[in-house]
Amino acid sequence: MRIISIGNQKGGCGKTTTAINLASALGKGGRRVLLIDLDPQAHASLGLNIEGQDSIYNVISKLTPRKLRIENIIKRVEGSFDIVPSNILVGTLEQELADEIGRELKLLEVMASLKDRYDYVLIDCAPSLGILTVNALRASTELIIPVETSRFSIQGVEHLLDIVHLVKDRLGHTIACRVLITMFDSRLRHSFAMLETFRERFGELLFDTIVHVNVKLKESAVMGQTVALYDKYSRGAKDYFTLSKEIMWAEGHPSPDAIEPPQAATQEETALEAAGEGGETADAQALSQKEQAAQEQTARPFSDKMQEIIQEEARQVKEVFFTRFTYEAPDAKSVFVTGSFNDWSLDDSCRLKAVDGRWETVIPLKPGLYKYQFIVDGVWREDPKNKRRERNSFGDINSLLEVKSDDQPAAQ
Repeated sequence: MRIISIGNQKGGCGKTTTAINLASALGKGGRRVLLIDLDPQAHASLGLNIEGQDSIYNVISKLTPRKLRIENIIKRVEGSFDIVPSNILVGTLEQELADEIGRELKLLEVMASLKDRYDYVLIDCAPSLGILTVNALRASTELIIPVETSRFSIQGVEHLLDIVHLVKDRLGHTIACRVLITMFDSRLRHSFAMLETFRERFGELLFDTIVHVNVKLKESAVMGQTVALYDKYSRGAKDYFTLSKEIMWAEGHPSPDAIEPPQAATQEETALEAAGEGGETADAQALSQKEQAAQEQTARPFSDKMQEIIQEEARQVKEVFFTRFTYEAPDAKSVFVTGSFNDWSLDDSCRLKAVDGRWETVIPLKPGLYKYQFIVDGVWREDPKNKRRERNSFGDINSLLEVKSDDQPAAQ
């Protein structure tokens, strides 16, 4: 179970929006997800139309007259996505826990019973650096820091990283931190200038995914829905879907929708399989027929059909064409190509290299029709040099590439 806190003490950075929609995207990716609303403002709960008198306060507090277990207050949002709601009483926990022994472990203790129930637990932290946030960090192994591209956000990230170092020094607990650019307005030069500043300051801590300004994200919150449910074709839905893919890729094992296809069988395996299928005879057959079949098998190890199967398998193994992808973007900082050939995943195998002012890479592909897009500095782009394309379910354009078995495809 991966426990990820989402926090930033600076308001207006998309913290709660990220918590809600990332949880939804992970759920739609086949994961069991729980979102814990630890913000006394209860924006995650309100943004999903979850209301009620019971909250995480009733689970952690010793003073409440209505003491509950965390399982008692879990609410279903959609699919495999659940939430533990918050309310204004959660704010009183700061004072209540101030003199408690082991106060920074209270959340971790109440979460112990959830270990085998969820794949992901996301914690929407309070917009402060108090005891509640320390509890969230102590319970987590990872921290996502959403930031808008402004100068003040840099200082906010650095303050939160200081708290993470303090948790490591005082409590002996290490947390992996990542920074997520949100509310990115690609129409402004200032946004790109600040993006470069963030890259220089935080380097590999930055997610490749960038969440762009999208009115559907605000509208969905007003309607009490996730953006994927409100408008699954919107840019906001796609950005959080991409973020979920990037996070799931770090699991260390393939996601359910990214299982490797079976490898082509070797000649020996194909022969054994075919022999096993053809070697059984009915009990009513005479012994002489079995002996005759055995003699024929000895004289001719593989049948004609078997030879065809072996030849076809061998042909498919050989027919792998090294396909060149290129993209003209001399000012770009990073370019990836992803598509149906790698289940739309992001890793170093699909990262393009800068060569003489353009970006390029070579990927081995078997014959078939593939959909693909480039990701240029976190922005999805179709191939401008490829006129063959189609509109996808997100409302934008996939480029199409057909790899034929009779000749090598032309360079893109």
